[in-house]
Amino acid sequence: MNKDFILALDEIEKEKGISRESIFEALEKALIKSYEKNFDNRANVTVDINRENGNIKVFSVKTVVEEVVDPITEISIDEAKAMNVAFDIGDTISLEVTPMNFGRIAAQTARNIVIQKIKDMERDIIYSEFVDRERELVNGSIQRIDNGYIFVDLGKLEGVVPPNEQVQGERYKVNERMKFYISEVKNTTKGAQIILSRAASGLIMRLFELEVPEVNDGIVDIYSISREAGSRTKIAVFTKEEDVDPVGACVGFKGARVKAIVDELNGEKIDIIVWDKDPKIFIKNSLSPSEVLDVFINIKEKSALAVVPDEQLSLAIGKEGQNVRLAAKLTGWKIDIKGKSGFEEMKKSGEADKILNLDEISCHKDDALDESYTVDEEDEMREDLEPEDDLPNEEDSFDEDEMMEDESLSLE
Repeated sequence: MNKDFILALDEIEKEKGISRESIFEALEKALIKSYEKNFDNRANVTVDINRENGNIKVFSVKTVVEEVVDPITEISIDEAKAMNVAFDIGDTISLEVTPMNFGRIAAQTARNIVIQKIKDMERDIIYSEFVDRERELVNGSIQRIDNGYIFVDLGKLEGVVPPNEQVQGERYKVNERMKFYISEVKNTTKGAQIILSRAASGLIMRLFELEVPEVNDGIVDIYSISREAGSRTKIAVFTKEEDVDPVGACVGFKGARVKAIVDELNGEKIDIIVWDKDPKIFIKNSLSPSEVLDVFINIKEKSALAVVPDEQLSLAIGKEGQNVRLAAKLTGWKIDIKGKSGFEEMKKSGEADKILNLDEISCHKDDALDESYTVDEEDEMREDLEPEDDLPNEEDSFDEDEMMEDESLSLE
């Protein structure tokens, strides 16, 4: 190597941000391996590169001993003193053993080291950029679909959506642009690996931050989200601002904000409810769009019994138990559902005595409407609907085929 190589390293350091010292250190280690491979694999050598002129020297390192046992790593005291009388037992001597044609090997090795360093640096930069964006939203174009995995073009690199992060029933087409949630960023030997998701609950949170300024600005907070991707989502919101309606802010003028999110999710139903610090009220709200008459809670066991009108029992439970299942996930409470007549029978038989010793709250239909909002792909957005107006009643948010014959459901 020569001064031109040193000048080239200076340019690489300025343009790419790669430390020239890191290149020298990597090169010295690589040249030691090259020497052992091409000349003497038993040698105990070090390589020194002059940082100013690029000259390379190879040294055999030996320890001064009284009697030589290993000639590769040891030298006798007599030989050492013949070189320099100042040497003594235990000293280390470096003897130059640079081969005549070692410069050619060094030049090729240096080239490979520089190329690899540049690749590593670019990989680390991309990884650093995306690791900071973990749990964020990203736009991408579907590049290809292979063995159930969706590969997405993110510009600088490719992201992948594994089968378990895809939404059942959602169709993906090559060249289609979609929004994805960055669920994980890995730094592998092949570069940054970006795991994307369409099924994560985090996608819902980021979409609300994108579409609802009050959420993005922190005026309206998202307390919790429960989601069954592709089917239904419940989201609990609240605000500390007395003059702000958190549900109305999320719904938007004539339902525009929540409709944009539903469209992005290809028609997934969304229930927006108000979080309350009182668990009884929170549980009542979580069972929207059903009306709830009474809620009894057991704080120690974190379980609750909700009483609903008989005609709304199947609505409260939901198709295949989905509504109460999502409510349980949203609140973190075990929720049992009972129709009014069923609960009256429990009271007559004495089964409800234990429950009646717990706290009770009465919930009225009007209250429930003020504290929740439900939208799905069949919901006709009424032109006169304002965020401050009454929200759609329960008949707008379910189908007759959702009616179930079960009278109650207990769900963890």
